[in-house]
Parts: sequence; C-alpha cells; structure tokens
Amino acid sequence: MTTPFDQSSLTKIAERLVEAALRHGADAADAIAVRGISQSIDVRDGSVEASQRSEGDNVGLRAFVGRRQAVVSTNDFAGHDTGQLDAIAARVVAMARAAPEDRFAGLADPQWLARAQPDLDLLDAAQPTVHELEELARTAERAAIAVKGVTKSGGASASAGIGGMVLVTSGGFHGAYLGSRRGISIEAIAGEGTAMERDYDFSSARHGVDLEAAETIGRSAGERAVKRLNPRKVSTRRVPVVYDQRVASSLVGHLSSAINGSAIARKTSFLQNSMGERIFADGITIIDDPLRPRGLRSQPFDAEGVAASRRALVENGVLKTWILDCATARELGLSTTGHAQRGVSSVPSPGATNLHLEPGKATPQALIGDIEDGLYVTDLIGMGANTVTGDYSRGAAGFWIEHGELTYPVSEVTIAGHLRDIFRTLMPADDLTFRYGVNSPTVRVEDMTVAGV
Repeated sequence: MTTPFDQSSLTKIAERLVEAALRHGADAADAIAVRGISQSIDVRDGSVEASQRSEGDNVGLRAFVGRRQAVVSTNDFAGHDTGQLDAIAARVVAMARAAPEDRFAGLADPQWLARAQPDLDLLDAAQPTVHELEELARTAERAAIAVKGVTKSGGASASAGIGGMVLVTSGGFHGAYLGSRRGISIEAIAGEGTAMERDYDFSSARHGVDLEAAETIGRSAGERAVKRLNPRKVSTRRVPVVYDQRVASSLVGHLSSAINGSAIARKTSFLQNSMGERIFADGITIIDDPLRPRGLRSQPFDAEGVAASRRALVENGVLKTWILDCATARELGLSTTGHAQRGVSSVPSPGATNLHLEPGKATPQALIGDIEDGLYVTDLIGMGANTVTGDYSRGAAGFWIEHGELTYPVSEVTIAGHLRDIFRTLMPADDLTFRYGVNSPTVRVEDMTVAGV
C-alpha cells in the first residue's frame, strides 16, 4: 500500500489480472480489489480495554469460460510480480473450465455500465488519532455514568476506518471509490443484582463532523437504561404495536430480504407472486438510494459496474421491483437493478443499499394518542422473521401504552403476526432521520399478538 487514499496500485493489479486471464483463455473476466483500514478503541470503567488496528488490500479475479465461472482471491501480491499475477490467472481459468455451467453467469451488459461516477462525498480525509478515539469513548462513558440510576458501564468504543473498491472488467469498465466511516457506541447498565437493565446508543457516519456528540450518545444510553428499570410482564392479548425509530427499520429490512432476487429466483419468498400488487397502504413509499451524499451504503456503481440509481421499491403501497444483480435478472427475464454486491472471494449477489421508509404526516405522539391498550417497542430480540412463509415472531421490550400515554416498562414479551398483515396496516410517523443504513420513522402496526404471561 502506498497511501491510504491512493488506489492506483490496486487499479494496475486489477487491470493486469484481467489481461492475464484473457491470455490464458478466458472468454471474459473481472477483477475486484478491496482496501480496508480500521482502528478501534474499547473503554470500560475509564480504562482502555482493547485497541485494535487492521489494514490490508485484497483482490479477487473472476474468469468465464463460456457460461462457466470461477473465482480466486489473494492478499499476497506485493510488488506487482508478473509471474505471481500470471499464476493466479492461470489457476482461475483452469478452475472455470472444470466448473459446472451456469447459463445465467456473465458480465453486465455494456448498456447498464456506469459512464460517469458522481462524487458522493464519502471520504473524510481527516482521520482521527488513537488518542482522539480514546477520548471520544471515555467521554461517552462518562456521560452515561453521570445519569442518575446508571450503576455501571457495559463498555464504550470509538472507531474509524477507510474502505473502498476498484473494479475492472474485460467488458471495458474501470471504476474505483473510497469511503471513510466513523463510529461511537456505548452500553449502560442501570440497577443492581437481578434487577439490572441495560440499553445502548451509537452513532455512525461517513464524516466525523456528522457524528452525534459523544456526550449525547452516552447520556441517551444511560437514560434509556434507567427507563427500563422495574419492568412488568403483561398478559397475552392482541393490541396495536408502535415501533420506535431504531427498531422500525427492521421491518424495512424484512421487506428487502423478501424481494431479494435470489429469494425470488429460488421461489423462497412469501412475496414471490406479489410484483405490482398493493402490499402496503396507500401513500407508503420505500426508497433505495445508493446516491445519497455521505450515505453509509452509498456507492457510484455496483459490484458489476452497473450505474447506481435511486429507485422506489414500493410506491404508494405497490411493490414495484425486485432487488436484482445481473444473474438473478437473467434468470427472471428482467434487467438488473444495479444491486450487485460482492466480496473478493465470491460471485456477485443482490443486496440493498441505503433504504428508507418515507415519513408520514402524523407525529409519533399522534400514532400513540388514540391507543387505549398497546405496546411501544424499543428493543427486539432474536431473528424470528421468516421471509419464506411471512411468519413473524420476535422477543421484545419497551413500554406499555395506556390511554394514549407511555406508562411502565415491559420486558420478556413476544410480538407475533404475519408480515403481510404488518405491511398492510403499517402507518409511519413524521420523524424520519438518517442514522443507519436502513432508516424508518416511528411506525404503528395494528392488531398484533403480544404474548406475555
């Protein structure tokens, strides 16, 4: 590696690998080179508990012989050694000749390739020092401990990193981008003995100036933990459920999994026959936007070189598209949506970028205000969303709603329903903020089962 921000050496290696694969008999090839640099500091009780740093470059070469493909990856390519790169290319072409035929495999059609690469402002060149990261973590922890009722720290951390990708294809695509990432997180514990409760908060951003203040993150985690003290159990019943912002995004994530092209092609999604159908209420729109400036999942092109574009997955309640890469698009007789993702040792597969549910017009309080009996969820436990069948069942904690007000904390309950019913009755509030890769305002869902004692 020369400097962290100079990808020219990676570009040269990718170019030479593609050229070598063609010399060895490949009909087509692409090479992806990935750079990763990260530094993190973990603090507990005012002392540094761990300090970690990693950095490295990795490259993957994919070769096609007809409709057969294979991938080889390595991180050992110092000095651009011609013989070494040639050996990698020879190996992957030999593997491709022996691979089973995949009639959907191949490079992206030239018409879909990115011709321009917009500046998405992903890179913060001012990377923090170890001392600065340590101070951020300490500040967050001090703020959490200062909250009345917080009895100990579960640990705080601060991190910074740089990551990027170079992609070269024999079809004529050359592209590269680089981005930074900063983060602060803290876990606070309130109470004593068996009555302890924990909660957390974090902030993540491309640029350091966009991080929430460490004091704010720490105080928020502490206050959340204290509010969860002395939880009650509730009896099983069917009630409206309101999802706090930080857990509401999980519902958007379940949708993206269910409309992923891989699931649709394999017929393993409960939504596989729902294209063009109204699956949400009127007015509900869900956006995937890889071009959002400074977005945590922003990218100017996907892992096949296809131009990134903003698109509505759901528009006015109607499901508009699957999430597709080139292979799943060919299998389904459609066009790629530019959602290919890939590591250096794998073939592309589809995946979403910056997802968000567009806000509604009601305030969060208005969503709660007419609920006589219901649950406000602040924490979800487990992975109980089955996107094959649509069945939904997850452990939850939060606050009970009585007469339109949050009253007492609740824990050890399960919320259950079917994702079709959840989507159909989902109502968003007006408080959307962009904090994560998947974002949602507070949402209300009608008539869910809350299973308690």
